[in-house]
Amino acid sequence: MDSIEENIGLLLQGKDIEESQEFCDFTLEDQNEVTVAKGVAPSSPATFTPILKENVCFIVAAVLVNEEGSVLMMQEAKKSCAGQWYLPAGRMEEGETIVEAAQREVLEETGLVTEITTLLMVESASGSWFRFVVTGNVTGGTLKTPAEADQESLQASWVSDFSELTLRGNDIYPLIQRAKQFWMKREEEPWHPTLLPVNKPYTRLLLRLVIAIRKRVNNRVCILTSDKTATHLPVTEINPVRSVHSTLRKYMTEIFGSDLPPHRPQGVLSVEMKTSSPSGNHDGTCLTILVPIRKALEDVPLIDKYSWIELSKPLGEDLLTRMGKNMIVPLNVIRVATLIN
Repeated sequence: MDSIEENIGLLLQGKDIEESQEFCDFTLEDQNEVTVAKGVAPSSPATFTPILKENVCFIVAAVLVNEEGSVLMMQEAKKSCAGQWYLPAGRMEEGETIVEAAQREVLEETGLVTEITTLLMVESASGSWFRFVVTGNVTGGTLKTPAEADQESLQASWVSDFSELTLRGNDIYPLIQRAKQFWMKREEEPWHPTLLPVNKPYTRLLLRLVIAIRKRVNNRVCILTSDKTATHLPVTEINPVRSVHSTLRKYMTEIFGSDLPPHRPQGVLSVEMKTSSPSGNHDGTCLTILVPIRKALEDVPLIDKYSWIELSKPLGEDLLTRMGKNMIVPLNVIRVATLIN
């Protein structure tokens, strides 16, 4: 109980938690067994190992806003989109953290040095494509001019009127809107605390759940724990060819049965990852998401090996505040057709 409460407190602060990476309650092998039992062929091998740039894709995108509300943009040099404008963004390289990758992309494409301050959004598609959207402050460097054009970009500029540009893709509009809201409204209204990724290597793609529910008898907040080994927060392996929402639904069915209680993933409490060099050793990640259940605990039966733990009143109230508007980093599950690498 004490360790679970301590871990919830750390997650609310965006800090590393003490849980074994061996904890995985619903592996791909388990998922395939369930699928086969229904007479359907598995969609992913049970022994899937994420390998950067081969079967998983991790993208970083930086949305930097200056005091005038303009956004840092770069003009593409690639043949496929030369002359079009986009946010500083690109694929993570071997051995990088999310912050290191974002700082490298900004420097290469705009000439500016940055301090990354927080995650703004996590996007995913088909379980093996993730884009980590960050923001921060410019701390140095010189804005790239057309005279300094190279294979990374043709130039960079602070942009306030996007109608004047030919954009590489409209997918960046929600990211820009989120960043502007963060910078312009964070002092006027409550906003989630700064959240930076935890630099921890993983060999699999994992989803850790903080499933929260209220107890009718005393209105206290409880969270679900797995008792399959040592008591821990529930963890499932992400199916690399299905959406994160698909993985979540299948795992929730494993926990609660086919009559699922009303629930909705609220957002991301932590992102843990650090790519390996060479690639293939630990190119996985672990996302921790908050999943509130909109039903009383007394009305939600569990399948065995899971149980509820009642949180202390102060910690429960802290968790409830993260369910408010803009109080958690959003998880955006997008369609494959909209992907831009």
